[in-house]
Amino acid sequence: MKTTDHNSWDAMLAVVQAFHDKHDFRNTGGEELGYRVALMAEELGEISSCVTKGKSTTALAEEVADLLILLMGTGIAANFDLKQAFWEKMDRLMQRESRMINGRIRVSEFRDME
Repeated sequence: MKTTDHNSWDAMLAVVQAFHDKHDFRNTGGEELGYRVALMAEELGEISSCVTKGKSTTALAEEVADLLILLMGTGIAANFDLKQAFWEKMDRLMQRESRMINGRIRVSEFRDME
């Protein structure tokens, strides 16, 4: 399915929904959350491989896109609005402080670190 509006979250979500519908994920186990977590872990491993093995940015972008598609599909499978969850989380993250820990910045609530 091609769309002309590549800048729209709604168009992206519609394409992911069409992919789920095409393969009947809801009725064939593709929307089972434990299975989706395993797939996301697999994709994260592929992202890690791209970084640690110095693969091209194109290869990295493809693996990150796979993970994004899985994340969007998980919103579909679990029936939540990922866009809304994103904005709510970003609002909370923007209120947090940052710290340098072991030479790298961390943005956290730091509950266990105080």
